Amino acid sequence: MNVEIAHQAVIRPIGRPGDFGWVVLAHGEMYAAEYGWSSAFEVMVAGIVADFAAEHDPAREAGWIAELDGRRVGSVFCVDAKDEDIATAKLRVLLVDPAARGHHLGTRLVEICVEFARAAGYRRIRLWTMNTLAAARHVYLTAGFRLVAEEPGPFDFGDGLTAQVYELEL
Repeated sequence: MNVEIAHQAVIRPIGRPGDFGWVVLAHGEMYAAEYGWSSAFEVMVAGIVADFAAEHDPAREAGWIAELDGRRVGSVFCVDAKDEDIATAKLRVLLVDPAARGHHLGTRLVEICVEFARAAGYRRIRLWTMNTLAAARHVYLTAGFRLVAEEPGPFDFGDGLTAQVYELEL
């Protein structure tokens, strides 16, 4: 007899002890394991997380942690891009642990980020990613983002990469 176990997925605001450190650790470990990226990527993520933790405006910026069965498995941040010509948000540090993929957590994290940006009064949301991240690209395109720019490397954390910028008008 086969028994299917239902998993409990929760997306909650970031802020519990260990959340920020987990985002940095998870990005460093997962991108090294999956793509061979160096610790320079982890350092970049650490800067993003430190900036958010130190000085984010809760009315305009937020972060979320996805949990599966009580374990952290994903993240996303919405931060102010500080564009002068238009109110633009940035979607940052989207991640879903490979062991948690298939539960649509990436889609849900992006939806929550976009909904927050819209409610906070942003007119556009932008993100920066790499061409090799096909699953993330699929999530972004499905959510309505469109590719607006590309820039070939080199990047400190990996070879053969092309940076991509996607935007969604809100």
